[in-house]
Amino acid sequence: MVQHLGLSPRWMDHIPTGGASGVMALRRAARAVQMGDADIVACVAADTNQIDSFRQTLQGFSRFSQDATYPYGFGGPNATFALIADNFMREYGVSRDDFAKLCVAQRDNALSNPFALMKKPLTHDQYMQARPISDPIHLFDCVMPCAGAEAFIVTTPEKAQDLGLSTARLAATIERHNAFPEDPVQTRGGWARDIDDLWSAAGCGPQDMDMVQLYDDYPVIVAMQLADLGFCEKPELSRFIADNDFTISGSLPLNTNGGQLSAGQ
Repeated sequence: MVQHLGLSPRWMDHIPTGGASGVMALRRAARAVQMGDADIVACVAADTNQIDSFRQTLQGFSRFSQDATYPYGFGGPNATFALIADNFMREYGVSRDDFAKLCVAQRDNALSNPFALMKKPLTHDQYMQARPISDPIHLFDCVMPCAGAEAFIVTTPEKAQDLGLSTARLAATIERHNAFPEDPVQTRGGWARDIDDLWSAAGCGPQDMDMVQLYDDYPVIVAMQLADLGFCEKPELSRFIADNDFTISGSLPLNTNGGQLSAGQ
């Protein structure tokens, strides 16, 4: 791309980690600017999904999938996350009704986003009656790969002011990989290991948040993050979800552009 555009950047990174790439790019670009390696960093991502793209994605999804799940008939992320969701629901008393509330709220939020893939409202009954994909995962639990592109700029406050850019300030970031390799089934993420350091560095806490943008390839991961980020304890998740409104005008707006489940991955 730099050859095509005739650029000669003095700092560059390539982050091939799927849906996590965006937030990792944000953190690494901020570090580069903070350390003086770059003045302005453009973080750019794009996907072109052809008709056969999903089959090809499954075929090369990961070495873990190829070595540990495909021999037993599992077909990529849907089946893998079905195991995670089933275990999580049994262990912490979370139900499909709880997941429905999260998904329906995100679809409601997506309706105000002109770039969202999903353009129609989703009702609780439609969610509950959707065809099963890999029990307990049903149609509206599944993230949607789509063709598209996105970009954002990372720079210093001074440079942004000089250029007349509207900005958001990055308060704290932590990057963690393979946080709990000893867990036989995932019930937590790196958020649980680093949460105290993250909130301390940011100088705020869950009680100060008036919205939250969470990774949402499947609703079980949204529920997991709500607990791991300190909004509630895991056994209290069902009650916490029931007590909150996750739409844009609600008590805790969630993924206000519709998220991956309604805007697209």
